[in-house]
Amino acid sequence: MKASGFLLRSALVAALGGLLFGFDTAVISGAEQALQQMFDATYDSLAAGFENIRFLGTPGFWHGCTTASALIGTILGAWLAGKPSDVWGRKKTLSVLAILYFVSAVGSALAWDWWSFVIARFVGGLAVGGSSVVGPVYIAEISPAASRGRLVALFQFNIVFGILLAFLSNYVIGKLNLGDAEWRWIFGVEAFPAAAFFLLLFANPRSPRWLMTKGLVDEAREVLRRIDAENVEGELAAIQDSIHLDRHHVREPFFRKKYLRPILLAFLIAMFNQLSGINALLYYSQRVFEMAGASISDARLQSVIVGLTNLVFTMMAMAVIDHFGRKELMIAGSLGYILSLGTAAWAFHTERGGYVVLVSFMVFIASHAFGQGAVIWVFISEIFPNRVRARGQALGSFTHWVMAAGISWTFPMLVGKPDAPGASQAGTKVFAFYAAMMVLQLVWVLVAMPETKGVPLEQIQKKLGIE
Repeated sequence: MKASGFLLRSALVAALGGLLFGFDTAVISGAEQALQQMFDATYDSLAAGFENIRFLGTPGFWHGCTTASALIGTILGAWLAGKPSDVWGRKKTLSVLAILYFVSAVGSALAWDWWSFVIARFVGGLAVGGSSVVGPVYIAEISPAASRGRLVALFQFNIVFGILLAFLSNYVIGKLNLGDAEWRWIFGVEAFPAAAFFLLLFANPRSPRWLMTKGLVDEAREVLRRIDAENVEGELAAIQDSIHLDRHHVREPFFRKKYLRPILLAFLIAMFNQLSGINALLYYSQRVFEMAGASISDARLQSVIVGLTNLVFTMMAMAVIDHFGRKELMIAGSLGYILSLGTAAWAFHTERGGYVVLVSFMVFIASHAFGQGAVIWVFISEIFPNRVRARGQALGSFTHWVMAAGISWTFPMLVGKPDAPGASQAGTKVFAFYAAMMVLQLVWVLVAMPETKGVPLEQIQKKLGIE
């Protein structure tokens, strides 16, 4: 195998963690209503135990807990993944995450009660959170500088591709008329790509940067040679220098006044990312389209269309992100959010539904792909100095996943079941709220967000008042 082919294959295999990330995130949309029916008695029992507490005393809270259980695991997985990645290495950690994906898929499919299902989904969330941290790091560390951006982008592409595959899988399984076992197949099918991910990782090299931290210089040199590094000895020297720099700054405090502005910028862009309602659409797409009057089969097909739109516009955004400013893309995305969410709220209010809601959400997902989806992680990585960049990225990731869990948890409480009285008006209020949040995002972008495209990192620091 040629060196360049070896590098591409290794990056593609690592990016399968992103595909499983996207699949695991979206696959529940095809089964969450079946789960609500199956666990209704459990929800009533749990709610009865907390009847004097407003939120805990509603069955909708406990269904939201079921749906968000994976996201709770994601928060913990993203927080904890760094340590085993440093101790065991990126490759071995990815192998462990592949096992967690497999265990979650099989455990969810074979769940015998609510607790076993929630625990299995939580395990999957640990894998998703860990993948979001370790996958991009591994790809970046095996890639030469000239191709690093494109190869790391494979991970983001695979997340979106995984979302599309989840919607498509739900649609195909729904056509098989599997009856009461349908929801089990929806979750169980993920075991196949998880097993493939684990097996394919055996042929991947260990990260040369991690090898250098362990003093395994000869193996690191061989990996760099196989990935076709132009100057192997120069790369080794640069890695060694960066390791010394990281160790020098490891005790640098993060929550300091001089870092206040980038901390606020990272927190707000991650918060607004989820206040758009993106995870509500991904987790409850079938429910939303049924609320708009679609049949179960049509609702699943419409979810596939939304997933395909997401993939196409993500590819377009990846092609133009370095040609347009981060701020310009955020402005365009915010306007698209406001238009699409406002139209969806109007459609539910007037009970027009149908294709108006579908088109609105196609515009919504396109706006997300061009705006927040393309910008958030690039922007956060640019606004922090090198010495605290990892902690800044962790803050953004933690905020993102906490908000994602909150949005996914509360959505069924706010809208109820698709066929419940007043479901359309509940949809009006929820999507009007998301639209209002995107108005605030637009104001924030116009007033407070700095442009970072084409600006050297040192100048960005000075621009933000960091010496």
